[in-house]
Amino acid sequence: MKPELELRARLSREVLIGDGAMGTYLYQLGFPVGISFEELNLIRPEVIGDIHRQYSDAGAQVLETNTFSANYYKLSKFGLESKVEEINRAAVRIARQAAGENKYVIGTVGSIRGGKRINVSNKELRRYYEQQISALLEEQVDGILLETFFDLDEMRIAQDIVRKSSDTPVICQFAVDDIGRTTDGYSIIDAFSILRQEGADVLGFNCHSGPKGIMGVMSRLNGPLDLPLSVYPNAGLADYVDGEYIYGATPEYFGQSAISFADLGARLIGGCCGTTPDHIAAVAAALKNYTPVSLPETSLLSHESVPVIVAEHAAEEREVPGGRPEGPSIVDLVKERHTIIVELDPPRDLDITKFMEGASALKEVGVDALTLADNSLAVTRMSNMALGHLVLTETGLRPLIHIACRDRNLIGTQSHLMGFDALGIDHVLAVTGDPARFGDLPGASSVYDMTSFEIIRMIKQLNDGIAFSGKPLKQKANFVVGAAFNPNVKHLDKAVQRLEKKIASGADYIMTQPVYDVKLIASIKEATAHLDVPIFLGIMPLASGKNAEYLHNEVPGIQLSDSVRSRMEGLQGEEGRRVGVEIAKELLDAAMDHFNGIYLMTPFMFYEMTATLTKYVKEKSKERGAHLFHS
Repeated sequence: MKPELELRARLSREVLIGDGAMGTYLYQLGFPVGISFEELNLIRPEVIGDIHRQYSDAGAQVLETNTFSANYYKLSKFGLESKVEEINRAAVRIARQAAGENKYVIGTVGSIRGGKRINVSNKELRRYYEQQISALLEEQVDGILLETFFDLDEMRIAQDIVRKSSDTPVICQFAVDDIGRTTDGYSIIDAFSILRQEGADVLGFNCHSGPKGIMGVMSRLNGPLDLPLSVYPNAGLADYVDGEYIYGATPEYFGQSAISFADLGARLIGGCCGTTPDHIAAVAAALKNYTPVSLPETSLLSHESVPVIVAEHAAEEREVPGGRPEGPSIVDLVKERHTIIVELDPPRDLDITKFMEGASALKEVGVDALTLADNSLAVTRMSNMALGHLVLTETGLRPLIHIACRDRNLIGTQSHLMGFDALGIDHVLAVTGDPARFGDLPGASSVYDMTSFEIIRMIKQLNDGIAFSGKPLKQKANFVVGAAFNPNVKHLDKAVQRLEKKIASGADYIMTQPVYDVKLIASIKEATAHLDVPIFLGIMPLASGKNAEYLHNEVPGIQLSDSVRSRMEGLQGEEGRRVGVEIAKELLDAAMDHFNGIYLMTPFMFYEMTATLTKYVKEKSKERGAHLFHS
């Protein structure tokens, strides 16, 4: 049997192990970002070959060629457009030599548009893909992998070229978030249905997010398909630390996730950004004795393309009275008593009903301020300025608004802050912001005109009546500026040194990332005792066992203790939330011993959880006050 036919047959009945990242692994090995990694096929073939061998030795049965960006359009940025065929052919030969016997080599073809609205016509796309795919097929790859595509239109062009040239297996992988839609508006079910009708052999997902995110999209399929699935997740979300991207998902976690992927119908499992041979070895070990269930005979996919339906929502008129928060700032309040800030995420939709219900409920239990993130994790959400104004005018609750360096240049940032001032929003939290490439619009630009230190200074400059340009303003702003602090690090002293610089820049208060370790809470107090600004200690109740593992393994800046993970293991639904609240109360007992500032984060809009914890803090604070009075 021909290798490509054998690959198709094996994927229908067993789970094969793919390899891991090439680009980020080269980066870890010291190769700079600003070069063409694909050119290394010609000038450093031994390096590429060694990486292939490492993955093969780790257990990978399917190796990808180092050709993700080996097309005319992307190579032209390095003056290499005349070497498209040479680079692609060399890549196949290198991978084939490293693979040895009983391994498959698939030609990797990455998206050219990459989710960006670049000026490349469909006609140009077809020409670029024909050139690259022809070179890969002529070197007799065992399959073609179309990976990291964001829209169906571009994927169809690339797949059509393969199908008109060869019967080789085609693997189609989208990079989508848990909303489960392509950037051109198709649901994953609709997109998969169309690709299957047009000749796809394997459908799947890669990049964009870690195992948790891809499992979320796969769950929308409502069960395994009658077609093999492929998954190549990132090693969690990337954190940008000291000029480098760091991925947090461990090999052990990756291996455990592989079983879940296989249960959901995945028949080809590898890794994308941040993964290494260690991750692939863990996947291979986890699946060593795995016996997959047969794929269903009846397809969940439609045999006809389904038109995209855009829901229409009737506009509702709303009277918005003016107003400003009453009472002292949180900086003054926290000097007198336990003060509670609760975070409630703006919706990713146009429906604000549940958000406003949550804000009202939290106001009723006595929250001192409601904080709203600025498109956290680079995921597009409703404007926190608009929602903050509604919270203020409709509930009277003080809004505390995050403002990220990522989304706005200097012009937009000052304009945004001037709008806050006009609306009576005077409490803000200055944050760097997660890189746009890891959010739901990876083609968006990450601006970063300023660092978090600089934006704090600039906001305080507005308080002095001076614009960012240095020109005087007719009146002064009155912002109370917060800064973020991540204590979940190996070297707490270095994190505190960075915090000291934020305070020197003008930060009036500090809000921490969530903490899940009682001992760490005491350590934070000891390490920050010399600081003269209040600290609001972050507590986020866990909603389930899966939520706990996701936060620990994939979200930058969050670490859970072994005991917390053990208590949450396997829990879900109401029981998971109940135990999550119990753990949070234990953490609050410790936090209240050391800090007057409490910062509660609401998971998945379960505002009942943070409302319960708010009442708990108030009751405990009252009991402690009474005890001190009688003693």
